[in-house]
Amino acid sequence: MTQVKRNVLLVSISAVSLILSLTGVFREVLPFDVAWIAILLCGVPILFGCAGALIRDHDIKADLLVSIALVASVAIGEYFAAGEVAVIMALGTILEDTTAARAQKSIERLIELTPVTARIRTQDGDKVVPVEEVKAGDRLLVLAGETIPVDGKILSGYTTIDQSAMTGESVPADKEPGDSVISGTVNQYGAFEMMALKTGEDSSLQRMVRLSSEADADQAPVVRTADRWATWLVAAAMAAAVLTGLITGDVSRAVTILVVFCPCAFILATPTAVMAGMGNAARCGILVRSGEALQKLADVRAVAFDKTGTLTAGKPEMSTIKSFLPEYPEEELLRLTAGAELLSEHPLGKAIVRSCNARGIQVPASDEFQMHPGKGISAAVEGQKICAGSWKWMEELQPASSDSAEQMIRESEHPGASWIYISINGKLAGTAVLADCLREEACSMVSALAEEGIHSILLTGDHSAAAEEIARKAGISEVHAEQLPEDKMQLIRTYSEQGKKICMVGDGVNDALALRTADAGIAMGGVGSDIAVEAADAVLAGDCIERIPYLFWMAKKTMKRITANIAFAMSWNTAAVVLSAMGILNPVAAALVHNVGSVFVVVSSALLLTCRFQTADRRKDK
Repeated sequence: MTQVKRNVLLVSISAVSLILSLTGVFREVLPFDVAWIAILLCGVPILFGCAGALIRDHDIKADLLVSIALVASVAIGEYFAAGEVAVIMALGTILEDTTAARAQKSIERLIELTPVTARIRTQDGDKVVPVEEVKAGDRLLVLAGETIPVDGKILSGYTTIDQSAMTGESVPADKEPGDSVISGTVNQYGAFEMMALKTGEDSSLQRMVRLSSEADADQAPVVRTADRWATWLVAAAMAAAVLTGLITGDVSRAVTILVVFCPCAFILATPTAVMAGMGNAARCGILVRSGEALQKLADVRAVAFDKTGTLTAGKPEMSTIKSFLPEYPEEELLRLTAGAELLSEHPLGKAIVRSCNARGIQVPASDEFQMHPGKGISAAVEGQKICAGSWKWMEELQPASSDSAEQMIRESEHPGASWIYISINGKLAGTAVLADCLREEACSMVSALAEEGIHSILLTGDHSAAAEEIARKAGISEVHAEQLPEDKMQLIRTYSEQGKKICMVGDGVNDALALRTADAGIAMGGVGSDIAVEAADAVLAGDCIERIPYLFWMAKKTMKRITANIAFAMSWNTAAVVLSAMGILNPVAAALVHNVGSVFVVVSSALLLTCRFQTADRRKDK
């Protein structure tokens, strides 16, 4: 049984005992007051916890006042009052435990990405060794499907690297001798030989682990409002109780003041509102980790978005296909190219096949399919030799081309797109343009954030042309492209140091550092990596970015409700203290009045569950 479930069971038993004590059901049967069950189950842990904090840590918390009220109530025989205060405090602890931040596991997940071994090339042949033994200057062999163990550069071989985990690029990068490769990325197709340049703690992946730990250390713990004011509360309560006892000579009045001074409603003010706010968000597909997360989201004034998988769908789609030869109209060119790409595992090849199917065109079968890592593919389709790949490869193949085709290639411009060039039977036949498409709801989401007074920023590891084009379409004016994970983190940190509360929205491993460093982080739960989800304060379960403005609105509304709850709790307790000093309330009546204040706070918080995000409400709350 978990600690929370155990506490819920104890509070339930204690609450029943208080009801039996109040009704007097077992008063004549048992030799003790049934309220003692609540005192023992809920009160004793409070006493021990308070004593430990006071003796060991010299820390005064709100529990000290509760402990004094418990002891005083028991001393004068007011067992119900003591039990009621203990149960309310235990209930507050349960709510706080339930809404506390879950253990962050992103560092462990990052470590899981690190390869355990590496294949070193030696004079005696290839040798598999622990990755910790790799030194700068070693020659390594990386096979298809393997994760690159250290940072380095390619010495020989052509390949395609999936860098999305580290850079956020939606399309795998073609690599050739002389190109750099980084640890944590995946070799998709060909084998290649590389030289290790940065190893151990200096590698890109290990830097992410280290920086993530540093970002974790900057996270402030959740502190109860009542605990921040505990010293003053204890002093005020003791002074009021002592003065009342000295003036009136009535110990019962002094104990009554201690009972009503207990900050139970004050303590419940935050966790109940947080639970309701988180519950409301959860019904809309947004999972918020903690009350601290809600508070951070409420203070945000700028939002930095990753591009791939966040503002965009995360996979390329064919936008245009152009034919350079009249004998191959665009649909025919698409049909033949899709046939050649049918067996390809490359995302661009799959996008061409999807586009052909979407247009209702039958994709033909192919023969003699060959993958040329880092270059493209070739195949025979209906007896015709089809080659599709990069312009560099076309230059190697030297297909015949017309002047008009070369002019079209020179004049063509499509920011942020990937181009696949197609040759048929040794002639340059056309080109297909593919790009990662903007989500339909992105523009309205950015606009809604602007209405809430929140500035939008695009922060991505993708190329400048792609970033600028997506930002233009989404209506985002500030763009930072070609950012490595540590660059993103530094930019976020710069904003925070300038006093600008910033939130990061991302989906990949490359966003984890920025998510943890930002004042608040939101991860895309559907397409996002486990690391991004674990590093975030909130998760969009269905990747519905149009709900992001609602999340900020709900966070602000929750913080306002908490403020209102605290104001009421203080006013209610003050009035109860005055009535107790005047002798109008005895300890039992004070306990009931005290309970009414707590119930009012809980009901006030529960009303957050009925809130709905509407334009009128937004404007009214501003």
